[in-house]
Amino acid sequence: MNERTWADLRKKARTHFGVTSFRPGQQELIEAVLDGDDAVGILPTGGGKSLCFQLPALVLPRATVIVSPLLALMQDQQAKLAGSQIEAAKLDSTLSAGDERAVTAEIRDGEHALIYVTPERLENPAQLDLIARGGVSLLVVDEAHCVSQWGHDFRPAYLALRDARRQLGNPPVLALTATATTEVLDDVIAQLQLRSPRIVNTGIERPNLAYAVTPTVNRDAKLARLERLLAEEPGSCIVYTATVREANELYPWLVEREPSAARYHGKLPTREREDVLRRFMDGSARVVVATKAFGLGIDKPDLRLVVHWHFPDSVESYYQEAGRAGRDGKPARAELLYRLEDRRVQAFFLGGKYPRREESVLVWETLRELAADRPTAKAIADHAELGERRTKVVIAQLEAAGIVKRTRGRLAILDADTELDAVLAAYEDRTAADRERLESMMRYAETVECRVRWMRRYFGDEGGEPCARCDNCTRPVQADGSRAVPRPIRTRATSRRVASAA
Repeated sequence: MNERTWADLRKKARTHFGVTSFRPGQQELIEAVLDGDDAVGILPTGGGKSLCFQLPALVLPRATVIVSPLLALMQDQQAKLAGSQIEAAKLDSTLSAGDERAVTAEIRDGEHALIYVTPERLENPAQLDLIARGGVSLLVVDEAHCVSQWGHDFRPAYLALRDARRQLGNPPVLALTATATTEVLDDVIAQLQLRSPRIVNTGIERPNLAYAVTPTVNRDAKLARLERLLAEEPGSCIVYTATVREANELYPWLVEREPSAARYHGKLPTREREDVLRRFMDGSARVVVATKAFGLGIDKPDLRLVVHWHFPDSVESYYQEAGRAGRDGKPARAELLYRLEDRRVQAFFLGGKYPRREESVLVWETLRELAADRPTAKAIADHAELGERRTKVVIAQLEAAGIVKRTRGRLAILDADTELDAVLAAYEDRTAADRERLESMMRYAETVECRVRWMRRYFGDEGGEPCARCDNCTRPVQADGSRAVPRPIRTRATSRRVASAA
């Protein structure tokens, strides 16, 4: 790219997004995109991932298609783009029949530089044909860790993306995430079949975010600590629980102390969830107690405190959720209320995460029975009387083993004589890996060294210098197990302007 091109991009960045300088990693990823290369960007939460495709989309000749896992995230980005005088289309389940017809016509006519879709939509051949007709310059996979079965937030629908890419004319792919261990990164590259991708990893640094862990022996101890945290921090706060039940039980307690408090989980009616999100974003609900369903779509720059009532299933999950605090660059806090007995909550979820061996055998036998019809995943699930999500996970196993191929959503067997035991044994290794991630989360909670140094190493970086802001730096554990008198926390708020669309 020449300097003239960069001058034009900087002007568009300033005009449309209010961005006067690029954050670490952004320029490298934009350059890769405009050079037509595949790329992977691992940028911290709040690191400006969206600018890496929104800005190039203004100069690319055809549409940029963004695969996004959450409706709230798509809605939020579309609204912000509209405020920047950029029209973006979205295809998701919230559209009325009339709206979908209108959007479909606009996409067919090539009216939009950006098209947001859920991964489930790209499993539909008709939707693929519609998007492909206008041409695609770039395919963006947001929250790309969802592609990896080794990741903490695996989504089976993401595994159809490599087939979707072929149907869209094999455009360059930009995969973006805030968290990826070496294992997850390798799996993302393999699953998306990226071609010699440029990898830009800016590390996990959030110099304005202070991490802490408070050991708690029981529920009363947790309540006492949470009450103190909310009294100390007047800004916005999310309290994450691992279960819907705990969110519901904690909610009345919060309302007694904070009348505007709200709750959010996947079992609430859609309208109530939308109302909670609106109230939280506009500041009328200062505190929200929520499950991880209140997650990827939350982009509130002035969130000051994230508290975890239970520890999550992995360090990756914790980093993602805690990292929603302080996206405006000002000092923020993330605290885990650690109780060893909470391990059983996550162990319960892990036990039901993967299909059982007999379910995998059932899917394979059904696929062989229906092979002549080139069935879809839904047809297999219906015939086997098994949930569609579990069926997709098993099919992903078979695809990864090279014995099944997916084309336009339909499945063909490549090797009908495969011994299934070897495939299943490899998948059982994933269960063991999940248990190890849970153990790593507990090791993070129990470490007495700098928590940021510990996380740097977990994500494959050098340990480096202590952060000087986590609890283990400011209140070191002494020989008797108590903590020293607190030293002042040295959080460094960034002075760079933070653009809402970046």
